[in-house]
Amino acid sequence: PVLSRYENQITILSDYLEEFPETDEPVWILGRQHHLNTDKSKLLLDISARLWFTYRRKFAPIGGTGPSSDAGWGCMLRCGQMMLAQALICRHLGRDWQWEKHKKQPEEYHRILRCFLDRKDCCYSIHQMAQMGVGEGKSIGEWFGPNTVAQVLKKLALFDEWNSLAVYVSMDNTVVIEDIKKMCWSPPQSSGAAHGSAHLHRSALGRNKNAAGFCSGWKPLLLIIPLRLGINHINPVYIDAFKECFKMPQSLGALGGKPNNAYYFIGFLGNELIYLDPHTTQSFVDLEENGTVDDESFHCQQAPHRMKIMNLDPSVALGFFCKEECDFDNWCSLVQKEILKQQSLRMFELVQKHPPHWPPFIPPTKPEVTTTGA
Repeated sequence: PVLSRYENQITILSDYLEEFPETDEPVWILGRQHHLNTDKSKLLLDISARLWFTYRRKFAPIGGTGPSSDAGWGCMLRCGQMMLAQALICRHLGRDWQWEKHKKQPEEYHRILRCFLDRKDCCYSIHQMAQMGVGEGKSIGEWFGPNTVAQVLKKLALFDEWNSLAVYVSMDNTVVIEDIKKMCWSPPQSSGAAHGSAHLHRSALGRNKNAAGFCSGWKPLLLIIPLRLGINHINPVYIDAFKECFKMPQSLGALGGKPNNAYYFIGFLGNELIYLDPHTTQSFVDLEENGTVDDESFHCQQAPHRMKIMNLDPSVALGFFCKEECDFDNWCSLVQKEILKQQSLRMFELVQKHPPHWPPFIPPTKPEVTTTGA
C-alpha cells in the first residue's frame, strides 16, 4: 500500500518535468496575458489558483450501488466541473483572486468548493452529474462528450439557488443574442405576480435586492458553445479564432482533448494549448467539522501540461462567463471583431434574432417534482 501511495506522486512528477520554454511570446490564461521571461512565478500562481478536479476513489457509491470511483470514465465530467468552478470563482471572488497554500480563504471559496465534493448532496458532484447524464442517454460509468457535459450542467444549475446562473448551451454552432437576454433577464422564480410589474422599474435601478439578497435583474451567464472544428482532425483554418477565445476577458477556456481523454484547456503559448489534466486518481476528500475543506489536492501545483493545437480532437466546447449584461455586450463585440472577421469558415455564428425555423426559445425552469430514482 505504501508503494501505491507513492506511485501516483512519481507519475505526477515525471509528467510535469516539461518546463515552459524560454520565449518572448506571451502566454494567455483565461483572458490574462503573462510574460515568461519577466514573470514566470505569476503565471504559475495564476494556474495553481484554478480549482483542479481529478478522478477520485472511495466516495459513496453513485446511486447507492454504483461505482465508488470515477477513474477511467469521469474525466470529461471533471473538466466540466473545472469550467463551472472557474465561472463561480469569477462570480464571487473575481478573475484575479489568488490561492495560496495554508492561507485563509474567504467563506465563498469554501462554499464554491463544497458544490463539487463527491457527495450525493453536493449540487455539482460527480454523483449528481452522472445521474443527470442518465436523462441524456448516458448510463452511469459511461464516458461523456463535451456537449453532454454542457447539457448536464445546464440542468443542474436550475437547482442551484445560491449562484442562480443562467446556463446557455448553443445549438447548431449558433449563439442567439435575443435568447440569451431573455434568459438572463427572466424574473426570479417563485416570485408572484406582484413582482412582475416591479421588474422593469427595479432593473432600471439595478441595485434593489430581493429576499435572497441578490440584485434581481441580470442573471450571471455561463455560455457554452459546443463545436466541431473539423472531421477527424482540427481544421487549421480555425486555429487563430480558437486561440482568440482564450484572450477574451470572459474566457472560461475549453473542454476537449483526444478521443476518450478529456482535458480542461485554460490557455495557450504559440501553437501549444495549456491544460489541466484530470487523469490522476486521488482519495475522496470530505468536509471538515467546521465546514471547510482541506483543499490542497484541489489545486495543481506543478507546471501544467501542454499539447500541440493540431493534436486536438475536433469536438470541443468553449466556455465564457458574463457576470453583468455589459460583459455579454462586450463579448458580442469581441466576437464580431475577432471571430466573425474570418470570412472563409467561421467557428460559430452570432445572430441577433432567434432563427424563425427553430422551435421557440423557452428559458429552462426548475422541474416541479424530482424523481427519487435518478
